[in-house]
Amino acid sequence: MATTNDLKNGLVLNLDGQLWSVTAFQHVKPGKGGAFVRTTLKNVMTGKVVDKTFNAGTKVDTATVDRRDMTYLYRDGSDFVFMDGDTYEQIPIPEPTVGTAAGYLLENQTAMVALHDGVPLYVELPTSVELVISHTDPGLQGDRSTGGTKPATLETGAEIQVPLFVTTGEKVKVDTRDGRYLGRVSS
Repeated sequence: MATTNDLKNGLVLNLDGQLWSVTAFQHVKPGKGGAFVRTTLKNVMTGKVVDKTFNAGTKVDTATVDRRDMTYLYRDGSDFVFMDGDTYEQIPIPEPTVGTAAGYLLENQTAMVALHDGVPLYVELPTSVELVISHTDPGLQGDRSTGGTKPATLETGAEIQVPLFVTTGEKVKVDTRDGRYLGRVSS
């Protein structure tokens, strides 16, 4: 248990049996009436975002979320198997829990896995990863000034948009939050 005065970004609350992560908060003291805390909460499981207001000093139930760096080992059917580097325990994580991170995961890559009571909540990758382009159509020679893009398939199978001058076999940097091309990586 904590009070609304203890709220901070990243804190996970247990409200009505669901886990909500605090993404923004603001303490408000109006001229009339009591102070309150305005928060923006994100549902840990569904990703739904809601605004909620609490009276100042109200007790809120916090959830213990264990964030651990784990190594992605392999895919087993629809599960992704991760290993804890400290205990060598292997944890299968279902595909819906991994979400869009699946498109940027390579074997032996480290990711942050959040657990609550041993149940995986979500997988968080670094903000950018370096991946090789497994296929893209050749760009038109001399067409470098238009700033156009073309689809490219990464080694993980995910598809992103890249500039026309990028070719198959090149290593590129990709933003894992939205799949944006960030640049070429020189080997």
